[in-house]
Formats: sequence, structure tokens, C-alpha cells
Amino acid sequence: FNTFHWHLTEDQGWRIEIKKYPELTEVGAYRKETLIGHGGKKPFKYDGKPYGGFYTQDEIKEVVKYASARHITIIPEIEMPGHSLAALASYPQLACTPGPFEVATRWGVFEDIYCTKEETFEFLENVLLEVMDLFPSKYIHIGGDEAPKARWKECKTCQGVIKREGLKDEHELQSYFIQRMEKFLNSHDREIIGWDEILEGGLAPNATVMSWRGTEGGIAAAMQNHDAIMTPWSHCYFDHYQTNPETEPLAIGGLTTLEKVYSYNPIPDTLTRRQSKHILGAQGNVWTEYMTNSDYVEYMILPRMAALSEVNWTYKSNKDWESFKPRVQQHFLMYQRMGYNYCDHPY
Repeated sequence: FNTFHWHLTEDQGWRIEIKKYPELTEVGAYRKETLIGHGGKKPFKYDGKPYGGFYTQDEIKEVVKYASARHITIIPEIEMPGHSLAALASYPQLACTPGPFEVATRWGVFEDIYCTKEETFEFLENVLLEVMDLFPSKYIHIGGDEAPKARWKECKTCQGVIKREGLKDEHELQSYFIQRMEKFLNSHDREIIGWDEILEGGLAPNATVMSWRGTEGGIAAAMQNHDAIMTPWSHCYFDHYQTNPETEPLAIGGLTTLEKVYSYNPIPDTLTRRQSKHILGAQGNVWTEYMTNSDYVEYMILPRMAALSEVNWTYKSNKDWESFKPRVQQHFLMYQRMGYNYCDHPY
């Protein structure tokens, strides 16, 4: 685990200071209230309490320096074209419709996304210039996931771009969007990572794919000689329950036990040896919609983090669940000494 993928923008909050666009943090970093309970259960109830905050550029420099001293690379993520409500609430002219928009107060996927107008590309390029000044990582994550196409289908500007560029549909329009951003970042000697949806409509020439909806995206990328990072929700999402949901803290859903994490093999058997070299590793994802403080986060990642670490660094034929169990018990003693909050009943 020498890489930290930092998801800094979302529908529910913009979390990074951008000096050229102050309203991203003056408006976009704050929501008026937050959903109570689970986002999949209606009717929705809200707590009525404003919530927000963001990292200043000085704070981000401090975190990057802290990580670098420990040989950890931070890869920032600026979501596009979807999961952009906080940005649209700040700068509504970047949308397909006039709005008004507000920073989302519940979790999920929303119809309003960035419009493919030139103003949007100028905005995102300016944002990324400041991001690149803060993060030395060769990779910049540009999202690309869960971008509904309803607004693009109804938008004269977007339909005009489809016609002008000779594109087949809105999926190819998203590919055009991602490829434009990739070309800009490549011109600054950076490379992009995107969620596996960036495969739809054609993959950007140099993109690395982060495979989350399963392993298929990573396999497809490797077969096209593109690098991939494996983080399938089935094994690598640490926002899932880890033991009996009836007795565990609220989670998004699912059941991903310690043993299931340990059983994962990041390199699919369907790939040749040459293709397998494109699998860079596996990543644990910790989405914090339901995690209200750092103790909660620690509980969700420990000890599953130890299992995924061994998955990353051990060839599959050398893994042994029965040998792992007593060794992870030694980690429990270390967690206790270090004051970490961990799940002590992962079986």
C-alpha cells in the first residue's frame, strides 16, 4: 500500500481549494444538511445540520510531504463528467440546464453533470493546473464513473458536439470528453486513471483503467495493452459489512468478509503472461458516506487492509488462509498498542 488515491470532489462536497475558482469552496464545500440512515431506504429524512469543509492548498502540501516521507504516492481524483453537483452549484454555467443546483444532501447518482461546452473544458483544465502544482504524482484520476446521459441527450450544445465530431452517441461523447482531458494532462507529462466506465465509447489512448464494477474492465483494458488497477466491489470495497450486518455499524450494504478479501486474486486466469503485466495491483476502496469519524474508518479497514496487502504482495499459490489467521492475530496486538479501532471479530 504505497499509493493513496484521494477522492477530492463529489456531488456532496468539493474538498480542495482552487484559487482561480473560490466559489468551489465558498459554495461547493458545504451542504445544508445530510441524509439520516441509509440512502437506499425511503422516505428520506435529513438532520437539518449544515456540513462542510475543505483542504487548503497549504494543508494538501503538508499531507503530500507527510506521505512522501513514508514513500507513499498520493493520486488526486477530480471527478468528471459526473458526480459534479457541488461544482455545478458553484458555477451553474458549466451545466446543460440553467439550474438552480445545490450541493447534494443524500448519496447516489444524479442526472446533472458537466456540459461538453468549451467553458467546461477551460474550467477543468484550470482546476487541473492547480492540482498538478500540488501533487507530483505521474497519475491524475479523472473519475468517469456513473455519468447519466439524460441531460446530454436533451442538450443542443452536446448534440452539436456529437454531430461536429462525428460521434455515434453519448457514450462516444463521454469518450471524447475523457480523451480531451487526457490529451491536456499528457501535454503536462501526466497520465490519467479513470473508472472502468471510460471503456464505453472507446478508451483514451494512454489511460489506466480502475476496475470497480467487477474484473471485466481490468481484463478488457489489459487485453488492449492498457494498465489496470483492480478494485472490484465484490472483494475490495471496505464500505461493505465485514460480519453480520445485524450487529455491525451502518454500511452501504454487501458482505465482504476478511476471508473473502484474502481469497482475491488480482491477476485473472484469462490473461496471458504478457497481458498480466498490465495489472498494476489491487486497491481497497473506502467510501465514507456512512463513516462519520476516523475511528469508524479504522474499524472498517482493519483488519481487511492487512488481508488485501498480502493479496497484493503474494503470488496466489503461496497464499494460505489457515496460516494467515494466526498471523493477523499478531496484528491485533499491534493495533491495540497503536490505539487503532479495529474489528476484533472478523470470523
